[in-house]
Amino acid sequence: MLLNVDLSDQRPVYQQLRDQVVEAIADGVIHEGNRLPTTRQLAADLAVNFHTVAKAYDLLRQEGFIQVSRKTGTAVRITGEGPAPEWRAGLRTVLAEAFAKGMPKEEILAACREVLDSFGASRRTDGSLA
Repeated sequence: MLLNVDLSDQRPVYQQLRDQVVEAIADGVIHEGNRLPTTRQLAADLAVNFHTVAKAYDLLRQEGFIQVSRKTGTAVRITGEGPAPEWRAGLRTVLAEAFAKGMPKEEILAACREVLDSFGASRRTDGSLA
């Protein structure tokens, strides 16, 4: 998995890292049990502050995407729980931006389907990750 930082991106670096890990899981690039670099190693690789990576990892841990262990390090852990309730608020805002700028509903729905179809992670019939 290759993580990178875009300094021209308006999102904070920790949010960029968090988002990239989540997208890598959805894309099937990383799977349950895969190890992530240590916070110090990733910070050194990306030339960012250690605390920035720690904040991203802490957010991922709180959201149930990774498990952090002093013995075994940081690994991807997918919980069967659904996303935090706040995800709908974020989705609502993104969709509202497109709609408010005059994008037709059909085009918005098509874009949503295109993004969902772009995820490479295989899913079981019950919706969980395979």
